[in-house]
Amino acid sequence: MIYKDFTDFKSAKGTTFNPTKWLTVTQEMIDHFANATHDHQWIHVDQKRAAEESPFKKTIAHGFLSLGLITTFLAESVQVTSLKMGFNYGIDSVRFPHPVVEGAALRGVVSVETIEEQKFGGLKIIWDITVEIKGVKKPACVAKMTTIAYE
Repeated sequence: MIYKDFTDFKSAKGTTFNPTKWLTVTQEMIDHFANATHDHQWIHVDQKRAAEESPFKKTIAHGFLSLGLITTFLAESVQVTSLKMGFNYGIDSVRFPHPVVEGAALRGVVSVETIEEQKFGGLKIIWDITVEIKGVKKPACVAKMTTIAYE
């Protein structure tokens, strides 16, 4: 959904946007995330061992990789043309109900919970974001995230 400015965007309070496109989680993505975070636990990076020892029979993505993708899903779900800058203010809650195996497809479902005016013409937006796994009933991640935006 595209909004021309903050006045227009304020009407999105309470809106759930259409799901994003599916994004496949590759082993390369998992390995890059492991390198960036220095989390090389075998369940993430050792495909052979995972096939033999893991109950999932594949490597699984780090939960925080699923969480990190919410900004990608947010940007795909909604745009405000007049936006000059924005930043993540924090996450009030996050859960990882189901693991994401290598090769799984994820998509985001984004809702605007609240929009509050801030100093200097900014907006504080609280988002509810669910990261769904294709073919799996439980989501990979559910989060309530706050951003601050300026036009």
